[in-house]
Amino acid sequence: MDSTHAVVRSGWLQPVLRVAGAGLLAATAAIHLDLYLTGYKNLPTIGWLFLLQVIAGFVLAAAVLATGNPVVAALGAGFALATLAGYLLSIWVGLFGFTEVRTTAGIVAGLLEVAAFAVLGLFAVSPESASGSRGPGQELARLLAGIPMAQTLVAVVSAVALVLLIIAEAGSGAPAATAGGGSAALKSGKVGAVTVLTTAKGLTVYTFAADTTPGKSSCYGSCAAYWPPVIGSASAASGIPGTFATITRTDGTKQVTWNGHPLYTYIGDHGPGTASGNNLNINGGLWKEIVVSG
Repeated sequence: MDSTHAVVRSGWLQPVLRVAGAGLLAATAAIHLDLYLTGYKNLPTIGWLFLLQVIAGFVLAAAVLATGNPVVAALGAGFALATLAGYLLSIWVGLFGFTEVRTTAGIVAGLLEVAAFAVLGLFAVSPESASGSRGPGQELARLLAGIPMAQTLVAVVSAVALVLLIIAEAGSGAPAATAGGGSAALKSGKVGAVTVLTTAKGLTVYTFAADTTPGKSSCYGSCAAYWPPVIGSASAASGIPGTFATITRTDGTKQVTWNGHPLYTYIGDHGPGTASGNNLNINGGLWKEIVVSG
């Protein structure tokens, strides 16, 4: 029975794992390519990391599919896990000045990465894969297959990764708007040698180039999660130039405007004196800090 079972497994399971693993790697690379092209390419450091992820993902997917080598599959599994780890770090603590929030693309990519690790990991440590391996990596393939309880370890790591992803996504919802009602007091603050408009807490305030219709914000959904609108009644410190007013958002809240431009903060700014969002072209348009003279 054991030998028959092994023949059956090697007859269909290994090709299924091989094709599925390659497909999952290609799918997550495709999502990152779409994100890169639609704005992430403009993020400092993060942009070229996304491009590297795209290239590596497609190359590893093709290599797994073409070779069926357990060592290549192990590299693909490690790559998927490392990509997921970077995503979780960007949610929890930020990565290279960029903080991630919950989006559909992020959730789907995270699930695909967990699945890719599980499938490719099982393929890599399978004795059937090692027995079919040829070439210079044959010994390493046998070592992978010889790891005690290797398949159980892959399953445990996959489960832990999935739990961490769920926890991260549950805690990465859209942040509260920059004010909760009442007066949204604005003032000036320093970012390096530049004096900019800030909230009462010192967070840099931005305008959005896509807001081209007077009295209307075009930043909702995931955009507003990255760029929380400044909410409240307009109130500015004396000496700050420009006209302050409010517009009504679709949820009924009042968003502060400056010279007709709706105002926002950026989730990547974690305190006074930072303007990580300045000149970013993402979420549909260019974001600019407001330079003031007082």
